[in-house]
Amino acid sequence: MKSKFCLFLFLSFSCSSLLFARGFMDESEIETEAQKNEWILCIADFDTGSLSGNKKNASELIMRKLVESLNSVNYRTRVSPEYAYYEEVAWSRARLSTARALAAKQNERASLLYRGDPEWRYRRNLERIENEINELWAVHELTEGKRPLIDREPVFGLSENNLEFKFPKAPQAGNEYRFCTSQKSDALLTGSIIDFHDRFIVSWKLYTIFTQSFVWEDSIIFSPDDLDAAMDEITHRLLAEVSGNEPSVLTVRAVPEDTLVLINRAFAGRGEISSSVLPPGSITVTASAPAHEDLTFTAEILPGEHTVIEINLLPVEYADVDIAGTISGRVYHGALYIGEAPLTLRLPLRQMEYIELGTPDTELSAVVFQTPDNADVNKSLFLKTSVPPPKGSVDRARRNFYWAWGASWITGVAAWLTYQSYTSSNLAISHHYNQTGTYDQSFYDDNMRFYRISMGTVIAFGAAVAFDLLFIGRYISSANKGAASIIRTGGI
Repeated sequence: MKSKFCLFLFLSFSCSSLLFARGFMDESEIETEAQKNEWILCIADFDTGSLSGNKKNASELIMRKLVESLNSVNYRTRVSPEYAYYEEVAWSRARLSTARALAAKQNERASLLYRGDPEWRYRRNLERIENEINELWAVHELTEGKRPLIDREPVFGLSENNLEFKFPKAPQAGNEYRFCTSQKSDALLTGSIIDFHDRFIVSWKLYTIFTQSFVWEDSIIFSPDDLDAAMDEITHRLLAEVSGNEPSVLTVRAVPEDTLVLINRAFAGRGEISSSVLPPGSITVTASAPAHEDLTFTAEILPGEHTVIEINLLPVEYADVDIAGTISGRVYHGALYIGEAPLTLRLPLRQMEYIELGTPDTELSAVVFQTPDNADVNKSLFLKTSVPPPKGSVDRARRNFYWAWGASWITGVAAWLTYQSYTSSNLAISHHYNQTGTYDQSFYDDNMRFYRISMGTVIAFGAAVAFDLLFIGRYISSANKGAASIIRTGGI
């Protein structure tokens, strides 16, 4: 009966293994790991073999501009075929994982037939493995019926080599898929730069993993003098393709005309910036101009739309601040010498300013002063000079504090040890008295000696703590002597 049962298990295992082999993909057939949260593009080195030596510099500039423009893309919108591809890949990997775990457990069950265990151990192990197989079947069936969720707008990024302006050699025809998997990328951008009668022909094509083919190719011809305009056109076309949607067009009109405009911390132009092509998403705009207040803000630009941003910087308002001192001295605004006190400074409103007054006797006074909020009222700032601390006094005060701090620790440990010894001596005297009914003079003398030592160390510890507090106060006083004070309203 047992032999028939074993034969049945063996046949069922063999059949299930065959079904598993036919019903699930091998790992080599899984094309790539599902990219749920990011979509990576790798730019291969363009073919520049036809360019002469003096024109290769232009090709390097073109490649760097490609990286800079594509690196501004924030995300990619997945179309339905692409989403379905990554969903199927992730689903296949999940099913393969659970199926392998199930097959391994079935192999373990089959191996019980050949181990020669006693019948009681064989039945116990068989029952345990059968329970584990049932659990794995439940997990596998759950995986079979539940497709994974894939991010429809993954973060767009370039490969690590591209971010360092390094471009791997383009693969030979037919090896694009292997190239993408080796670079851990979802797509490949490759092309060529050709010299054509003193003009450049830039051609490019895009290969994607989910189609396993080139999905788009384009080209442009331009003269070296039109490089900037050509790169804008190339960027416009690339952004629409790699982001999965139409790029945004941004126009910035800033007043005054010499306003410096930065977009995402990169120089965009001065005054008016017309029809810049940018990937959709959030951008940071910074505007600054001489004698005007700086402005920084974020804006959201939408795909396929023309966004116009108008900036009108406010002129900086000024107020008169009278600088006076105990005696006449040199006045410095920051590191810039202004003149001799007393004098009047014209300072911008609502700003923190550093002002220093120095006298021929090396007396100094420094203050961090917040200018007033109202330009109609004059403010006066009275600076009281004082002799700065001698050179090296702060270092000496710090060393004294460190010595006092170390002494307090040493005396504290010594006081604790002697107190423990004194307590032990008291216990010994009490124990001796309880045993004999009389005091031992030697115990008593030892106890009194520990007591005197303990009191001495406690006194030393107290003195060390007092010196510690004294020297930390001197250290703080020396370190802050002559430091600039902060005045928020100023004197009237």
